[in-house]
Amino acid sequence: MNSYAIEFSTLHEYDTLKTGITLPVTLGYNSLTIDFEAKLDTGSSHCIFERRFGENLGLEIENGTLEKFGTATAGFFAYGHEIVLTVLEIETVATVYFAKEESFTRNVLGRQGWLERVKLGLIDYEGKLLLSAYGE
Repeated sequence: MNSYAIEFSTLHEYDTLKTGITLPVTLGYNSLTIDFEAKLDTGSSHCIFERRFGENLGLEIENGTLEKFGTATAGFFAYGHEIVLTVLEIETVATVYFAKEESFTRNVLGRQGWLERVKLGLIDYEGKLLLSAYGE
């Protein structure tokens, strides 16, 4: 049996009684920032957030790149914008998407824009998420 060692710079303990794995997020654009929580979603192709968070950063949401996303039950539209994304002190510039509809209330950290840029370890039974920037 092989064994592998990976080092991480951050240990985040999350509440296993909550649905999903919740992480603190900071978005920045120009001189404005906004803090909120998002779910880790390894099945999501992109980072997608509520429209209001983009508006609070002063973005003209419809000036972004329009993209259609599909889920198991429905589809929706969102607009991509390049912003500063910080999760657990790991900061990156990424294109993230803000939902077209105000009724969209999910916030997810997906593969492109975030997950592809980090090393991630998970011990869900203990509610522990280990994280480092990719290449660290």
